[in-house]
Amino acid sequence: MRKALRWLLAFTVLIGMVSTAHAATAAQPEAADIKDRLLSIPGVSLIQEKPYPGYRYFVLNFTQPVDHRDPAKGTFQQRITVLHKDVSRPTVFYTGGYSVSTNPGRREPTQIVDGNQVSMEYRFFTPSRPEPADWSKLDIWQAASDQHRIFTALKAIYPKNWISTGGSKGGMTATYYERFYPRDMDGVVAYVAPNDVVNDEDSAYDRFFAKVGTKECRDRLNAVQREALVRREPLEKRYTEYAATEGLTFDTIGGLDRAYEAVVLDYVWGFWQYSLLSDCDSIPADAKSATDEEIWTSVDTISGFSAYADQGLAPYTPYYYQAGTQLGAPTIRFPHIERRYIRYGYQPPRNFVPRDIPMRFQQFAMGDVDAWVRHHARHMLFVYGQNDPWGAEPFRLGPGSKDSYVFTAPGMNHGANVAGLVADDKALATARILEWAGVAPAAVKADATQAKPLARFDAKLDVRDVEREPALRP
Repeated sequence: MRKALRWLLAFTVLIGMVSTAHAATAAQPEAADIKDRLLSIPGVSLIQEKPYPGYRYFVLNFTQPVDHRDPAKGTFQQRITVLHKDVSRPTVFYTGGYSVSTNPGRREPTQIVDGNQVSMEYRFFTPSRPEPADWSKLDIWQAASDQHRIFTALKAIYPKNWISTGGSKGGMTATYYERFYPRDMDGVVAYVAPNDVVNDEDSAYDRFFAKVGTKECRDRLNAVQREALVRREPLEKRYTEYAATEGLTFDTIGGLDRAYEAVVLDYVWGFWQYSLLSDCDSIPADAKSATDEEIWTSVDTISGFSAYADQGLAPYTPYYYQAGTQLGAPTIRFPHIERRYIRYGYQPPRNFVPRDIPMRFQQFAMGDVDAWVRHHARHMLFVYGQNDPWGAEPFRLGPGSKDSYVFTAPGMNHGANVAGLVADDKALATARILEWAGVAPAAVKADATQAKPLARFDAKLDVRDVEREPALRP
């Protein structure tokens, strides 16, 4: 009897303990709101939250040191955005290499893995610029270290796999980040990323322009470009009137004449960077018989006559500074134009940066990255467009690279993406991205041809158009 009573008492106590524990668990507060978690990170502050169905979208400031080697030299506020889906999903780290958009947008890898997206504004693009600006602190290592600090801070909130991505200069940025911090990301998807290993050797571009598209299209473009220089005097008169109306000045480049030639020499490059072969129908078929208005309109539509005015150059000063100090810049020949019509040729980046900003080119910066990719690339995917001039000098893989790929999208321009690849390449690229992100379904692991994006296409979020910038800016 006593044993039965002792057993009953012990059972009652046990039930009470379980009930108390359950009550305590039930009383625990719910997980903190994602905004509160983000703002709890030291140095993070909210600029704006914008609603979007199925996501939370935040525009934030992230405090960064001006010099990662010497944080005591001061800090600046760098803009980032967070497209939040769920902390249980993988995260894509995107940068375009320029300013960041403050409107919700989803890059292709983010749609493929159905994940979160963190986007970073590149240092020194306003407003993410130290004041005063020490331009010597604008280099690829400092920018990679910006990404590393952001990743390190957010990894605690987004613990699943991370993939970095970017297009053009953003693809270059993702590659440099991987070179300097190869343990951060689980994969890299770099779109249309130029690789100017030897700045003074650009014959690859000349070979590209001799074969791209069709002869008929090349002849049309070349003729319009030449005619714009033949008619320099009347068209520059119009340019002067246009500049006065628009309030354009030309102090940085050194005058309207230099700006005019720079715009015209960008014409053929700009067409292939942003247009498709089918767009050749919009080019005047007979340049010599075309009116001045037709020549002006064609050049302005493709190159943009404001591009080399002070007002057009100023937003891109950080890019031109980097092109003239580390990234390199292409120089091409114009065999279809007599030398007497060309006064300056392709001008160096130094001409596009205010003279009070010192510049010195570092010969070996790109060679170092190129060698690293060839010998150490892991989980890296490069996508190029067949008709994109920037793909004339691509990244290439070497014997040391592992599980890495270079694909070319047929007929595509600077907006090339995975969706534009041929079927087998598209399936393989999609499967690898899913695998690197840690979300590949069993069917895809067994058969890569089954791979497809996990999220449905969203016409507002998944903008596929190339980000339009003046020619000769990747």
